[in-house]
Amino acid sequence: MSEDGLTASIDKMRAEGLPDVAVATFKHYYERLSGGETGMLPEPDIEPVGDLVDAEELPDGGEDALDRTVIIKLNGGLGTSMGMTKAKSLLEVKDGLTFLDVTVRQVLELRRRHEARLPLVLMNSFATRDDTLAALSRYEDLEVDVPLDFLQGRVPKVRTDDLMPVEWPDDPAKEWAPPGHGDIYTALVTSGMLEALLEGGYEYAFVSNSDNLGAVLDPRIVGWFASEDLPFAMEVTERTDADKKGGHIARLREDDRLVLRETAQTPEEDLDSLQDTGRHRWMNTNNLWINLRALRRTLDERDGVLGLPMIVNKKTVDPGDKSTPEVFQLETAMGAAIGVFDGAAAIRVSRRRFSPVKTTEDLLAVRSDAYELTSEFHVQLDARRDGPPFIDLDDEHFKLIRDFDARFPVGAPSLVECERLVVEGDVAFGSGVVVRGLVTVRGEGDGQRKIEDGAVLEG
Repeated sequence: MSEDGLTASIDKMRAEGLPDVAVATFKHYYERLSGGETGMLPEPDIEPVGDLVDAEELPDGGEDALDRTVIIKLNGGLGTSMGMTKAKSLLEVKDGLTFLDVTVRQVLELRRRHEARLPLVLMNSFATRDDTLAALSRYEDLEVDVPLDFLQGRVPKVRTDDLMPVEWPDDPAKEWAPPGHGDIYTALVTSGMLEALLEGGYEYAFVSNSDNLGAVLDPRIVGWFASEDLPFAMEVTERTDADKKGGHIARLREDDRLVLRETAQTPEEDLDSLQDTGRHRWMNTNNLWINLRALRRTLDERDGVLGLPMIVNKKTVDPGDKSTPEVFQLETAMGAAIGVFDGAAAIRVSRRRFSPVKTTEDLLAVRSDAYELTSEFHVQLDARRDGPPFIDLDDEHFKLIRDFDARFPVGAPSLVECERLVVEGDVAFGSGVVVRGLVTVRGEGDGQRKIEDGAVLEG
């Protein structure tokens, strides 16, 4: 083990005033890295997961547990893949509302209908906190008896050659990395949020990503989770060919425990098995249920270090400049906690509960009439559709949100009758454009092609 590297990393964290539990957690993963661990989960060590409880078949109920439930949204992302520099949840997504607006109004409507406290709590990063809290200030009745947010932590990036914490004087912020969304468990402790929730009488947490508009609290799942007295549960949905390169759940052969295997944890020789959706049927939606008392008890037993499987992310210190030094970022996935809690479970849910917006293609679909905003502030597929339209936009002209918005200046075209839309080259869309069936639109050489107002595109 690189004792110098570990000592230097710990000193760096302490100089930043990071809490002891955060330091101990980083030390745990650093020691595993320097000891030669890769975090890999080979195919011979796991078995597929068979049939599961189906959320659609659960009975009505859960009302008794709602007043003891908190909704936690991961809100640390900046939407950098779309060229954003502010919280992704502040992006307009539907009918003039942002992701955050939709989430807040969902929660307020749930409170009204069920007469429950149901706090909304965000896990922010240093980059998203100020803008997000400013946006929330418009909702004077949102905060109840716990704070509105807590902060995600950060860890040093370490050099791949000597495992020393990297130094980058040109931009010291690049010396640090978020430790993955698995940091939620450490951050709940270090922020004092876990104790605040327990003292407030909250027992259950529903956790999801802020960009997943399908992740709406379902009282039936609350009731199932509480009545089964589960410590942890993961909502999973059936994998399709579009999910072949993503992670899945499995069972460990040695003890039959459920585990989450991500692509980064899969040896190259096992990638075919990873992508076999017939063998490994279930993907993690990142909609999770946590028994807060079980979390507190497990953390106490482990001296504050939950010990999630490690993900070693190899990058450059400046992700935008591949010539800069290579570093390791030590991360964990919050869903990996399914392998930590004794008695953890998975529950099958509809694909409608997994509708993340990761790209401008996803955003175009949701902004269009292929999705509707209900009176309960659920963003869901139009009843006439079985699934979202397939959309492929030219990266050069549509990947970044500023370029995307410039080419849809008056909003999305009608896609409710669209099966597939492919846009090649530089194309701008007028108002009232309708797309039906399978459509490919090509640009006009060096210039921008403009689709006129009211155009109907078919075939």
